[in-house]
Amino acid sequence: MESDPSVRHYKPTGPEASFPYTARDLTPMDPGNDTSFYGVPRFVEHIDENAINSVRRYYSQTLPKKGKILDFCSSWISHYPPEVDEARKAGELVILATGMNKSELGQNPVLSAWAVQDLNENPEVDLPTSKGDSSLLDASTCVVSIDYLTKPIEVLKSIRKLTNPGGKIHLAISNRCFPTKVVGRWLKISENERLEMVGDYLWWSGWRDIEIVTLVEATWMKDPLWVVRATNVLG
Repeated sequence: MESDPSVRHYKPTGPEASFPYTARDLTPMDPGNDTSFYGVPRFVEHIDENAINSVRRYYSQTLPKKGKILDFCSSWISHYPPEVDEARKAGELVILATGMNKSELGQNPVLSAWAVQDLNENPEVDLPTSKGDSSLLDASTCVVSIDYLTKPIEVLKSIRKLTNPGGKIHLAISNRCFPTKVVGRWLKISENERLEMVGDYLWWSGWRDIEIVTLVEATWMKDPLWVVRATNVLG
C-alpha cells in the first residue's frame, strides 16, 4: 500500500458472556427466500473504484501466494490482485468460492472451483474442492457481505474449522447494502458499532488476534472501506 493503514485492536466487551445479539438483531427486514432474491445475476461493482483498488492493494500484502483461499459470499469478481491470480495459474494457489448466483460465479476468472451455497439456509460451509483433497484453508475473504449473514457465528465457526492454524480471515466492510437484506441491527447503529459487531462475530466464533483496519476514511466523495481480520490461533 502507499501508506500503512490505520489498525486498531478489537477488544470484546464481556468476553466470558454469551453472544450479545438476539435473533431479532440478526433478522433482515425481508426475511424471505434468499435464493429468489439473488436468482437474477447482478454484474455490478458494489463499492467504488477507489475502494476496489484499496482492497486489492490490501490483498496484495496480506493474502498467501501458496496454499488455499476461500472467497465466501462471492460473485463475478473477487478483487484479488494480479499476483494472486498468477499464483493460481502457476499451480501454487487454489482459489475456492461459494456464492448465491451460478451465473456470477461462473464468470469469475480467478476461481479454481466454486459452488452455489445459501449460508443463511446452511451455515456449514462445504468447500468446492476435488475429491481426495483434504487440505485446509490458509485464508478466507468476504467483501461487503458479512452484514447479510443471519447465522454469522455458525458460518465463521465452520470456516475456522476448515482453516489451518495461523490461517487468516479478512472481512471487508463498507456502507453500501441492500437495506431489506442486511440484518436488522445493521441499519440502526453507527459505522464504528458495525465494525465492533463484526469483531464480536469473530470473537464468539473462536477467532482471535482480531484487528480493525481502515483502508479508506469515510467521506462524502468516496466509499469508506474497512477490514476486520482475525487469526485461527488454536486451529
